[in-house]
Amino acid sequence: MRFFNMAGIAESGSAVSLFFIAMPLKYIGGNEILVEVIGPIHGFLWIIYIALLGIGYIRKEWNIRAVILGGFLSILPGGPIWLERRIQNEEYLPSIT
Repeated sequence: MRFFNMAGIAESGSAVSLFFIAMPLKYIGGNEILVEVIGPIHGFLWIIYIALLGIGYIRKEWNIRAVILGGFLSILPGGPIWLERRIQNEEYLPSIT
């Protein structure tokens, strides 16, 4: 799922820019415009990322452990990038029995 990788990188970039650029400017500098712009973009990218996790599970590309871990890591800035590198491991692939 190449689109999953791109969505993870975009979601991580939007989270970093929201948490470390826009929010400090809002609370320290009193300028809310970046939060009003980056916030909805980040929310949209996060929803896409979570939907792609579900699609990966439905298509039987990943097991439930990968989906739960991906949902948890989506909260952390950079978490989706870390997961993308780990999801290539066989432990996250569904077991064939």
